[in-house]
Amino acid sequence: MPAGDRILLIDDDRVVGEIVSALAKAMSLQCDVTRTSDEFFDLIGPETTLILLDLVMPEMDGIEILRLLGEHNCKARIVLMSGINIRVIETAKKLAQSLGLSVVGHLQKPFPIGQLQELLLANIGPEKPADNQSEQRIAILDEDLRRAFDRDEFVIYYQPQINIATGVVTGVEALSRWEHPELGLVFPDNFIYRIEALGLMDRFCWITAERALNEVKQFSTANGHLPRLAINVSVSSLRDLKFPDILLNLARKYDFPAERIVLEITESGLMEFSLALDVLTRLRMRNFQLSIDDFGTGYSMMTQLQNVPAIELKIDRTFVQHMHARHADLVMVEKIIEMGHELDMEVIAEGVETEEQFSILREKGCDGVQGFLFSRALPPADIIRWLETHRAHQVQ
Repeated sequence: MPAGDRILLIDDDRVVGEIVSALAKAMSLQCDVTRTSDEFFDLIGPETTLILLDLVMPEMDGIEILRLLGEHNCKARIVLMSGINIRVIETAKKLAQSLGLSVVGHLQKPFPIGQLQELLLANIGPEKPADNQSEQRIAILDEDLRRAFDRDEFVIYYQPQINIATGVVTGVEALSRWEHPELGLVFPDNFIYRIEALGLMDRFCWITAERALNEVKQFSTANGHLPRLAINVSVSSLRDLKFPDILLNLARKYDFPAERIVLEITESGLMEFSLALDVLTRLRMRNFQLSIDDFGTGYSMMTQLQNVPAIELKIDRTFVQHMHARHADLVMVEKIIEMGHELDMEVIAEGVETEEQFSILREKGCDGVQGFLFSRALPPADIIRWLETHRAHQVQ
């Protein structure tokens, strides 16, 4: 372990402390062990690389400690430990991630020494990736972001959506990227939050929508087929009563049928329900299609879902990625599919990367998928070639 890096364990079980301390010493790692929360917070510092945290302790429990670590913007990687049910540990992990913490694994007691050793080896040293996307963010200057609008540096990549039963491409989702002159291709996680903070989200959304309508319309010229176009809609758009009419005029400008446009909204976008329902209803009256994106991860407005005129639910990738190993995630996938079908909606799963995931979704009756198993998001010229190749394969 590089100089200055340190492991910190908090566990009220003296034997666990001795085991971890002995293993760390055998691996030439620096390790502090404590059994109390007061001493834990005295010991933690910038040199703390990895925290081993027992969730069940007699005084301050691990959940309280996680919340305090989140308040202190802790950057150390965290391994959760406990003898309680694995679902409780998984819930604690999700809580920690919502607090901005990086949970890189868990140990269910009694754990094999080899499993502990693997976790230590996998997470020592600053070069190891943390399981926290916010730590991966690139520093973005506000002046660079403003210039990006003036220089037309935002581009769109397209990811195909596949019908599970037929293998036919039903549509493409438009995903924004920034072609930074120095940093190269920058993903939205690194700049969307800054666009929102600068009050430029409406401008950005209209730029994205117009470019996508223009480019996808050209797809049909290239291969004779116009796929459905899925566009993400911001929360601010759902507050704008003029949004449906402006969008309809834009679609007419590019001779793009409204019924071939799918507007993806997140659950958080439904929070101001009365105003959003006004906009959503008028969008449907103008024949635009509506999809609820990332379903199950946000505010989960189950009681209001039946009143939203959506035609599609999208299962968030976080459930898809681990459904083969986590029973709770598999149950969520099953229930979302059942609920969507009961409400006469199609259900699409995001983040499908393996044949095993695809097979499970097909077995559970999911309607469509998108993900790396078929294609990552591609620039316009590449997606046109991909569509042509995929269609030729279907004909064969």
